[in-house]
Amino acid sequence: MRTPPSLASGPEGPHALRPLLDTVLDALSEGTRARGGPLPRGGPKAVAARMRDAVGDVLPADGDPNALHTVVHALAATAADPAAPLCTAHLHCPPLALATAADLAASTLNPSLDSWDQAPGASELEALVTGALAREVFGGAIPTALITTGGTESNQLALLLAREAHGAGLRLVHGANAHHSVPRAAWLLGLAEPVVVPAPAGVLDVAALDEALTELPGPHLVAATAGTTDAGLIDPLPEIAELCAAHGARLHIDAAYGGGLLFSDRYRERLAGLDAADTVTLDLHKLGWQPVAAGLLAVRDPRDLAVLHHRADYLNADDDTEAGLPDLLGRSLRTSRRPDVVKIAVTLMALGRSGLGGLVEQVCDRAREFADLVHGHPGFELYDPPTISTVLFRPAHAGDDAVAAVRRRLLTDGRAVLGRARIDGRLWLKTTLLNPHTRPDDLAALLKLVEGNTPG
Repeated sequence: MRTPPSLASGPEGPHALRPLLDTVLDALSEGTRARGGPLPRGGPKAVAARMRDAVGDVLPADGDPNALHTVVHALAATAADPAAPLCTAHLHCPPLALATAADLAASTLNPSLDSWDQAPGASELEALVTGALAREVFGGAIPTALITTGGTESNQLALLLAREAHGAGLRLVHGANAHHSVPRAAWLLGLAEPVVVPAPAGVLDVAALDEALTELPGPHLVAATAGTTDAGLIDPLPEIAELCAAHGARLHIDAAYGGGLLFSDRYRERLAGLDAADTVTLDLHKLGWQPVAAGLLAVRDPRDLAVLHHRADYLNADDDTEAGLPDLLGRSLRTSRRPDVVKIAVTLMALGRSGLGGLVEQVCDRAREFADLVHGHPGFELYDPPTISTVLFRPAHAGDDAVAAVRRRLLTDGRAVLGRARIDGRLWLKTTLLNPHTRPDDLAALLKLVEGNTPG
């Protein structure tokens, strides 16, 4: 009779995990060396072929005792590494080692936050963390927050809460710069076609918003952005909040990117007006250095969450609730839900506001340094000084086709990972600096690499 595989938790769990962790760490190290850069070389077909060759049959008749090393090595060798200084395309942060280690504990114990008897301590930890972060957004002791998988889920929940508070006739009004998940959530929830307000300078036009709120029948939900995906810009939040108050409109602010500025004494003033929102999206797997997923929706009035209440006798029977067992089903639209709060709690406690704020300031400062480097180089054009940590630039005198080609060439060669953004009818290369270990020399090397690979 075959011995069953070891379990991660229980009395023998740590003993079983130790040699496996050594295997994982060795495979990560070896795979990273094999990759040799921020991205695997060769492009999609070559990378797919290497993965197929390395893994082989993923469901063999008999198990492979080396599967852990094989798969982790192949994963690391074919990964885009957000910790590589020249991997700067997306809002995809390198996670802190501390947070990653905490996430291992969450995976090992495997609590599910759909009933108290599956997650006794984790449910209380979630309440502590969400309360603290909600107060960071709104101040005071009343607000709360929900843990989500990220900005998309947070934005959808925000629209759901607004619809339930104001009825199915709710009209969503958002800027042309809004994240795609905002209008998509309106579609998923069966709301009317959103009203799109121009954002000619990359941020929502306040005069156009005033006109829309004046002319369109309500009720209205205005969705503003604090940290656009393309350029990291922040809408004029105080003015938008003032208009919402004057017109009786509900306000949601998508601060998935920019919300991390709250931790910085130097930069948090850029979020002035955030506390006037009814709901705010935050993502700590951006400017929070958490492994995915670590999203939140901060909610000013906890009474808004009553609409999420749901009854399932096997999870929150009335008599159990009356006897004092906490009811967790109203904390999410998901049922089974991993304790992503564990890594967040460890990070907040270990670094504190000053430690997290310092990391935020490092990446914002690096972005300004890179922008200065671009601005001072005659071969490049800078879009604008950065608001957060995103810098848009392009080779001077190059057409859009050449800009797109240099990005793809660097991706295929595995030498740099740059994003792209189309603004004002032109294509720009995008760097989003989220690695606090990036040095000025890395930025100079990135610019030189782009210069050397731009078609003449």
